[in-house]
Amino acid sequence: MEGSIIAVLFGTFLGLLLLGAPITVALGVSSLLSYLYLGENPIKLVQIAFTSVGSFPLMALPAFILAGALMEAAGLSRRLINVAESLAGPFTGGISAATVMGCLFFGAISGSGPATTAAVGMLMIPAMIQRGYDKGFASAVTASSGSLGIVIPPSIPMVIFGIAALGLVPPPEAVEKFGEFASVSISKLFIAGFIPAFIIAISLLIANYVLCKKRGYQGSAEGWSVRNVFCEMYRSFWALMAPIVILGGIYSGFFTPTEAAIVAIFYTLIVGKFIYKELDIKAMNRALETTTWLTGRVLLILFTATVFGRILVENQVPSTIAASMLSLTENIYLIWAMFIFFLLFVGMFMETLATILILAPVMLPVAYTVGIDPTHFGVVMVCALGIGFQTPPLGENLFIASGISKISIEEISARALPFACINTVAIFIIAYFPQLSLWLPALFGY
Repeated sequence: MEGSIIAVLFGTFLGLLLLGAPITVALGVSSLLSYLYLGENPIKLVQIAFTSVGSFPLMALPAFILAGALMEAAGLSRRLINVAESLAGPFTGGISAATVMGCLFFGAISGSGPATTAAVGMLMIPAMIQRGYDKGFASAVTASSGSLGIVIPPSIPMVIFGIAALGLVPPPEAVEKFGEFASVSISKLFIAGFIPAFIIAISLLIANYVLCKKRGYQGSAEGWSVRNVFCEMYRSFWALMAPIVILGGIYSGFFTPTEAAIVAIFYTLIVGKFIYKELDIKAMNRALETTTWLTGRVLLILFTATVFGRILVENQVPSTIAASMLSLTENIYLIWAMFIFFLLFVGMFMETLATILILAPVMLPVAYTVGIDPTHFGVVMVCALGIGFQTPPLGENLFIASGISKISIEEISARALPFACINTVAIFIIAYFPQLSLWLPALFGY
């Protein structure tokens, strides 16, 4: 029965994807057919779907999307990029390095890779082209840096991973090893993602410097001055305070990630309306439209992927895969390598949130079995899937950058390859040295 239900579930899912069906339809139809094959009442699908979208932590998702959209409309993202550019100054590849730092700053507000790419790219890609950068390189560095949006907290994929992991019961050996930390919390994931985000940003800056040195891209002609940096920081004070308020509140335990998202919305409304005075009714309506569209899309994927994952768990598929992997090797480094290469491959073809919801219930039990901390696993999973945003054929950041620069996806993909390679090296470092992820949560008592 187990083998036949896997054939029905995955056969239908892959068949519909090959026919070009949206991933939500493929997940939902394959799950429905599986329930019918098992002779269960299809109403169970609706019950699971309703439960999956009714959790309190999930409220953070639309709230962070709205906060990011409002911050772009209120001019906070533009001011953050100005600060990043003033820091880069005349250094080799300065403006493209500012793009990396701008994505890091804006990612600490939006929690979304595509949103980060769009917000930063609209300003920085034309600026780089104007200063003599190749269109393909300008687009590639922006698309690659946009992936920081899902690693630096608050990260929407980390929220989704936390929700997916909440439904899993840690095995006794995991509870014995990790104690109360055997289960996953979204707050701990956010804190754990902070240092890995900077490691990936540094790897991008190194690749950017080497490539710009090779291509002869210089920094700004104005030069670098402490006065200019402080002037930009003064002008952008309230924009710089946004990530400090959001992350400081989460890290200090003053409010939960969900409450932090609501605080971010009200903070942006006050700053955008009464301090910067750039937020009007029309801009707020556009932000609400963006939020409604993105949230609806994510929730449709969420509930169909949750049902899909529940069928996998109920039919012992994760334990079967865990046994198969452990029969090959029990070396934790080889298992990490298999995890990372598998996630890199899947990330090229599947939407990130759906991938997390489908694979977390399958891969997390294997991680528990070999003694990998579940929070560390979640951080590495999100980092690895982040590369999927910058690799074809599904790379959303590539499509956004292509739309801004008006050049082909193929040209951007070729230029983005070195960034993807150095990102992969950074992910292996994060995976093989768990304290890079777990030191900061331990410092905050998690």
